[in-house]
Amino acid sequence: MKGVVRLAIFASGSGSNAENIVRYFNGKHVNVSMVFVNNPRAGVISRMQHLNVAIYLFNKNMLYETNEILMALKSNSIDFIVLAGFLWLIPSSIIDAYPQKILNIHPALLPRYGGKGMYGDKVHQQVIANRETVSGITIHEVNQFYDKGRILFQATCPVLATDTIESLANRIHTLEYYHFPLVIESWIRSFE
Repeated sequence: MKGVVRLAIFASGSGSNAENIVRYFNGKHVNVSMVFVNNPRAGVISRMQHLNVAIYLFNKNMLYETNEILMALKSNSIDFIVLAGFLWLIPSSIIDAYPQKILNIHPALLPRYGGKGMYGDKVHQQVIANRETVSGITIHEVNQFYDKGRILFQATCPVLATDTIESLANRIHTLEYYHFPLVIESWIRSFE
């Protein structure tokens, strides 16, 4: 791709991955142009305000009943979309407009521990309850089903017998912060 690539992030929560992505691409050929947020109390809002990244706050009606979000993406010349802790299913109108250009990160090794309702601490709780010895992250393309898109990358970490949800989550976050920006960059370059 020639020129600056315009990336949008969709987020619902604290925004630590979104902030990490913005900081990683600062000064590179990828510009995080805006962050779409569906939770008016999400920590990602203040993080993005400190980084001078535009916020687009929206609700379910705007996403599922109108074309408002798709029009906002198009009018801002967004090339790629990254989901970073975004919990709603992306509608087919956006998936169709961005074929293979929407990426998500999941805090477990898919296909296990994925699907609707499996996010964040709920995933880690289930991994520990099932006495898994390995967990990790999965970065995958987004399709019309939760966590079912083509897997691009996975990284693993041990699950210790002494792990709590918090200790496992911290290990998973370390993997996310290191690998997610690198995989995004490689993914974008694959379209050049």
